[in-house]
Amino acid sequence: MNGDLLQKITIRGLELDDLDAIVEIDYKVLGTRRPSYWHQKIEDMTNEHPSKSFVAEHDGTVVGFIMGTVSGWEFGVPNTIGWIDTIGVDPDYQKKGVAITLFKAILDEFKKDGVENIYTLVRWEDWDLMCFFKAIGFTRGDMINLEYRIK
Repeated sequence: MNGDLLQKITIRGLELDDLDAIVEIDYKVLGTRRPSYWHQKIEDMTNEHPSKSFVAEHDGTVVGFIMGTVSGWEFGVPNTIGWIDTIGVDPDYQKKGVAITLFKAILDEFKKDGVENIYTLVRWEDWDLMCFFKAIGFTRGDMINLEYRIK
């Protein structure tokens, strides 16, 4: 069944017009509507160069998205780094290959820009997302996320 579904999935560049669909996917996954947050994030991503952000459509409906950029020389990181900022898939389409299809699309774009490594950040408690990234070949990197909580 997944093969049939994936044949009907179309990947295209993310646009500001995708805002409502992304807000809805986020709501289905996290239970909170954040239109202002997503409007700003999408606007920033679509204006960023080089932005690498895509949506997955099934029968004309956005069912997933991935947002990323190529950047470097921040935190001593070379400019051959791609960042996956956000990935989201409608729960009805999860575990059916949509996220992998989105990852392959961004991977192809990263390769065109000479990216040698891809980074992302995942909450330690988000085991499903950690398992997804591990399954597609991500490993623990050399950087450590440090945090200081203001009380």
